[in-house]
Amino acid sequence: MTEVEPVRRAVLHALELAGEDVLRWAEGLSDAEMFARPAGLPSVAFQLRHIVRSLDRLLTYAEGRPLSEAQLAALKTEMDAGAAAEVLAEFREGLVGAVERVRAFGPESFAEVRGVGRKGLPTTVAGLLIHCAEHTQRHVGQMVTTVKVVAG
Repeated sequence: MTEVEPVRRAVLHALELAGEDVLRWAEGLSDAEMFARPAGLPSVAFQLRHIVRSLDRLLTYAEGRPLSEAQLAALKTEMDAGAAAEVLAEFREGLVGAVERVRAFGPESFAEVRGVGRKGLPTTVAGLLIHCAEHTQRHVGQMVTTVKVVAG
């Protein structure tokens, strides 16, 4: 991705790797495996939903917009039951959307100040983009660990 400067390139690579890891570790899980919570760990489904829904929220802040009611409602349902196929579809769709949104930022915006959360904690566009990468990778690691426990 040499056409993209290093900040966005790093984020895009992190998202690409997340997609590869989900394909490798979670694509074949049954509904029971997807929603299992061994030893009280968050389920694979939670991790996948949390990754893409967090990306949506973080990128909304980076774009300088407040969270919508739909985003706030979705936050409360990340642990809900469902079907593995639905979770994987949401993950794939969310990841594609996140990549498009990351690509839309220009380097000239990186130093722009943004507020996060109800308290408007200060950060920058670049700070939010970098957090997208590290937060995604952290939860991918947790997802892989949970799959290893669940699927043996």
